[in-house]
Amino acid sequence: MPDPLELPREARETLERWRAARERIVFTNGVFDLVHFGHVEYLEDARALGDRLVIGVNADASVRRLKGATRPILPESERMEFLRALECVDLVLPFEDDTPLRLIEAVAPDVLVKGGDWPVESIVGRDSVESRGGRVLSIPLREGFATSNRVERILSGKSALDP
Repeated sequence: MPDPLELPREARETLERWRAARERIVFTNGVFDLVHFGHVEYLEDARALGDRLVIGVNADASVRRLKGATRPILPESERMEFLRALECVDLVLPFEDDTPLRLIEAVAPDVLVKGGDWPVESIVGRDSVESRGGRVLSIPLREGFATSNRVERILSGKSALDP
């Protein structure tokens, strides 16, 4: 079992305050490179499942290990600030690991969600959340909004209007 993750004091206190108020905490995670409407719609759907939405964002080194040398396009600080600016987002936390498991265990959400391209059985943190009585869900994603496809389009020199 990996070492537990220590959350920053402010994040711990915020989570404790929400729990004391019996607010339902929803957690999701991802790279969120080139945030687009598909991400925003997904995050709004995730937030609708509870009272508070916490997002785990892959740190830059984690993105590079998972996506390759050309990613991330935007540094972690910019990706996190963009997400914090969304009305549906309550807390954004980075994680250095290749998976968000230690962050999920530290946050201990009531609901864990991922996009529809992730079957519930393969969602990292599922066992941890379900063992505490929480729910794990896969939310359908809007077609045509994959970041990887957008990156390929940019690199090929095509605009959004090109067929």
